[in-house]
Amino acid sequence: MIIRLKTPFKKLLLSVGLLSSAVFGVQAQDMLAAQSPLDKQMELIDSIALRDILLNEANMFPAEDLYDTWSNDRVRFESAMPDSFRVDLRGFAMPTTNTKITDVYGYRPRRRRVHQGLDIKVQIGDTIRSAFDGKVRIVKNQGRRRGYGRYVVIRHNNGLETLYGHLSKWLVTEGQVVKAGQPIALGGNTGRSTGAHLHFETLLAGKNINPELMFDFESQDVTGDFYTYRKGVYQTIDKKSGKIVESAEPLYHKVRKGESLSVIARKCGVSVNTLYRLNKMNSRTVLRIGQRIRYR
Repeated sequence: MIIRLKTPFKKLLLSVGLLSSAVFGVQAQDMLAAQSPLDKQMELIDSIALRDILLNEANMFPAEDLYDTWSNDRVRFESAMPDSFRVDLRGFAMPTTNTKITDVYGYRPRRRRVHQGLDIKVQIGDTIRSAFDGKVRIVKNQGRRRGYGRYVVIRHNNGLETLYGHLSKWLVTEGQVVKAGQPIALGGNTGRSTGAHLHFETLLAGKNINPELMFDFESQDVTGDFYTYRKGVYQTIDKKSGKIVESAEPLYHKVRKGESLSVIARKCGVSVNTLYRLNKMNSRTVLRIGQRIRYR
């Protein structure tokens, strides 16, 4: 049986040494003084044991304050999103030493869908590494020419989850504890892929976040010691300054049967020209049912 220590109980364990001294009277002080070297050794042993317990708990339940449960049945494991959350990026490792980005995060008009991560050019057999300390949540294969192909999802102690897709071989198993920089897979071309590359996603409580806000593959570094997520805010990287720029989060409308751009514009309270500009469309664009149209 696994016992999960919550914060109040942890504090209670740490205060045991103080409470125990209160039961002795003044007459016992000389005896305690004589035993103090032994007591210090026992305290050291107890502190090491407690540290090991807490570290083991962190390994078994990474970021437990952000995620209610542990499951491997879906990639986007949704949990209550905080208004803001600071992610510790220290102790990172770059997933690959390759630096060429072949596809960026965001809406792709030519494919009429949102790309949830970054595509980094790798060769089949290149080593893929865990970005941070954590625990492997998913090791699965979506099948030939489908989705991610062979992929891995890791939940990290800093609250992030990272996804590595189109792999040729797994080097870890579900439930395995991994360290930052540890090899987890080999690069490949499995799933819906037109060439060998690593599809890399970063998620927080089930919500995809642009990996470029945290990882600079060209410089093989992170963007800073910390990254702060803000609910309802759209964040991008200014290519000149390298700083995060914030604006209102983009909004999308899903096309329904019989809708035209003018109908969608009226429903969303914007002009047709705004839809053209935000979606790189024109008057000859043909809509399809289920397509996502950005209107802000």
